[in-house]
Amino acid sequence: METQPKTDSRLRQIELSLRADHRFAVPLSDGYSVYSALLALLQSSDETTSARVHDSNIGSLHNSGLRGPFGNSDRSHHKLVTPNTEYSVSLGITDPEDEAIFEALVSSLVLADESLELTHGTLHLDSFESENTGHEELLSQASTFDNPSIEIEFRTSTCIEEAGSVTTMFPTRTAVFSSLLGKWNNTAPHELELDVDRETLAASVIEKPDARSYQTHSVLINRVDSSDGNQQPIFKQGFSGSCTFEFKNASDSVQNAVTALALFAEYSGVGSAVARGCGNVNVEVTNE
Repeated sequence: METQPKTDSRLRQIELSLRADHRFAVPLSDGYSVYSALLALLQSSDETTSARVHDSNIGSLHNSGLRGPFGNSDRSHHKLVTPNTEYSVSLGITDPEDEAIFEALVSSLVLADESLELTHGTLHLDSFESENTGHEELLSQASTFDNPSIEIEFRTSTCIEEAGSVTTMFPTRTAVFSSLLGKWNNTAPHELELDVDRETLAASVIEKPDARSYQTHSVLINRVDSSDGNQQPIFKQGFSGSCTFEFKNASDSVQNAVTALALFAEYSGVGSAVARGCGNVNVEVTNE
């Protein structure tokens, strides 16, 4: 397959505000359900774009899953969406052809007034907000900080595979920023690609996890047909919680690159299965 040159550097973040008319159950790890509903919406508007998102090897769509207050469900491994309660979904689009994905979502959710159809219920759109930036703008923003401290809140299970299918269960500096580096270089124009090796990350960055917020998870990210005709759930293991990253004897270029990668994380997500609700983060950068 011919690889198209990466000439555009647009990154987009979308915030959906949603409500339900009645209560219904969703899985505890609802990112996969939301992803399936988003694909159905995209397909109704643009089948080519839906297929592109599904088949993309660069994780072109990042989906937070549902955020908001949930009730308890009698159904095992489920929680309750309650009526007249605001739920939000954050989407990040890092695909160089992000405009097609954005237009398909606008066409379905805003112009056609369609809803997000989950397995057991429907969420209606209250508001649709969007902002965009680019890799160059993130590098410029990163350069304004002096000896920064980076706090990353891993809000959903973050699944970083470093050796085959072996998942890292801790927010180490090399795992987190190597994952982000790969996503950045897969989506940035050639002249904005970054070169920071694992040895430099290990020597220049310190992670300080918040032990009180640290949790591990096993989350549903897919279902596949098994040989007996039933669907088999596929799970990934990951972690959540807050972690502060600081620099030690790091050059200005390394500080700038790592800070830009952290800012990029809100658009790309961290680790694998980001389209299915994993790796959603909130990032705060401050000067020490």
